[in-house]
Amino acid sequence: MIGFTFGFTSILIVVAAIFVVSAIRIFREYERGVVFMLGRFWKVKGPGLVLIIPAVQQVVRIELRTVVFDVPAQDVITRDNVSVKVNAVVYFRVVDPEKAVIQVARYIEATSQLAQTTLRAVVGKHELDTLLAEREQLNADIQQTLDTQTDAWGIKVSTVEIKQVDLNESMLRAIARQAEAERERRAKVIHAEGELQVSEKLLQAAQRLAQQPQAMQLRYLQTLTTIAADKNSTIVFPLPIDLLTALVDRLGPPRER
Repeated sequence: MIGFTFGFTSILIVVAAIFVVSAIRIFREYERGVVFMLGRFWKVKGPGLVLIIPAVQQVVRIELRTVVFDVPAQDVITRDNVSVKVNAVVYFRVVDPEKAVIQVARYIEATSQLAQTTLRAVVGKHELDTLLAEREQLNADIQQTLDTQTDAWGIKVSTVEIKQVDLNESMLRAIARQAEAERERRAKVIHAEGELQVSEKLLQAAQRLAQQPQAMQLRYLQTLTTIAADKNSTIVFPLPIDLLTALVDRLGPPRER
């Protein structure tokens, strides 16, 4: 009888020890436990030491740290009918553990699938030039759309970054030709603007010289000095018009009075 009592006591001690061990949960600072009482939500507990009632309470462990995942490359047709491959990276974290457990199953997978569809939808609304030149605005649009839809799941999407945009070779060649044509256009515009400025300055100089005949003679002498620097040049010295007029009047027939 004593042996039976000792054995029964030992069993009770072992059962009690197992019960206590199974009732203990330890949550780190970045973890929370969503506790259910007989299948119904009870409360969110943690961090630290948490005691639960085995077989009566169940707990789901949720991590609050930011989760990063790559969105696989998506085939997208832009608004101007250009086929591209776009991939991105998404940063999100759980802000409401209760909703993350109750409102959605496997919230990481759900957010990943939603990010893929949102990426295709947002990029498809824009033209290729916008996709290449205004990537920051596209990132903000995707992040806002994702964050709005995942709010009901207790998830906060903090950042979305488009990593790479892949184009086929024919489109790359077309973009290269477009860039080259744009550079040529700018070069021609700059050259034309330079010619216009030169013509305006020449017109101002001509008007100024016409007002001062002496300045014109000095300009003649300066031109001769420049030409004289080349010994192989033939110099034709222009005579002033006033001098020729006076000479013709003197040598010509006398005018009738």
